[in-house]
Amino acid sequence: MKRSPLSIALLAAICIAVLAAGPFLLPPFYVRVGQLMLYSAGLGLAWSILGGFAGYASFGHAAFIGVGAFTAGLVENSAAGLGPLWLLPLGLIAGGGACAVLSAVVAYPILRLRGTFFAIAMLGVSHVCAELTNNVDFFQGSLGLNFPPIAPASADPADFFYWLYLAAGLVVLFIAWWIRHSRFGAGLLSIREDEDTARMLGVPTERYKRLAFVTSAVLTGLLGVIYAHSLGYITTDSVYRDDTNLSLIVYSLLGGMGTLFGPVIGAFLLVFVTQVILARLLDFHLFATGLLLVLLVLAAPGGVVGVVRSLRRRRDKLAGAE
Repeated sequence: MKRSPLSIALLAAICIAVLAAGPFLLPPFYVRVGQLMLYSAGLGLAWSILGGFAGYASFGHAAFIGVGAFTAGLVENSAAGLGPLWLLPLGLIAGGGACAVLSAVVAYPILRLRGTFFAIAMLGVSHVCAELTNNVDFFQGSLGLNFPPIAPASADPADFFYWLYLAAGLVVLFIAWWIRHSRFGAGLLSIREDEDTARMLGVPTERYKRLAFVTSAVLTGLLGVIYAHSLGYITTDSVYRDDTNLSLIVYSLLGGMGTLFGPVIGAFLLVFVTQVILARLLDFHLFATGLLLVLLVLAAPGGVVGVVRSLRRRRDKLAGAE
């Protein structure tokens, strides 16, 4: 039974209202956990535009987090005379633009690869960007970059960044929803299922792949700018992280690869497990993430969304049989 558009809109409004009320209801620790959940959900959705919809799973999206963050930091520090109201938009424009340029440059050669070759090549891009940032003095990756405060004086910084992550996550969700329900999204799904057949049927596969790659990179870079501001100080190691590359894949696998809300569900679950349940076992996080990935592939290859759909189909069959 399909829900009406009105009931879906009402449910979405309730969910957004509950999330927005988080800082008023939660202790400070859980507000910070909420920040990480919203940030991770936005990253998972941005990754899914390329990895979930088009089937080009990237192992190197941390490259765009780092490029966006460092570009924004350098630009904002050079324009420190501007007020806090202008610094974040300036950083977002600079960071998003840098990610657009980088992704457009590497898209042509790297999107000729498929499967494991593409995934490993993207991991290489991330490591090259990290080494350049760390070893070229201009980028200040080894020394680190300070970010000017942007939170209003009357607001608690933790609450401010919580709402900023929520707003950014909703923007990414809307873009992902629009793509998923557009002709462009249908083309990406056909590429995921069988790229050669899609090309023979007239789908502009190369153009669609490049557009998905750039869109995913820019959205990831914008979230990286906000993340850098929330930290206040970044180094190469704080933004170019291999555990982030792994987590982005796990979000989609845990929630449901190629689905709209799968990365959101996966991000919320994984962050809750690692930050709350395993909070005192910091060295155990990567092991737990890897173990969870193996168990998911074996037990629930369709993720949480796949399990829910399977249960719903079984319920409908039972209801029909009666």
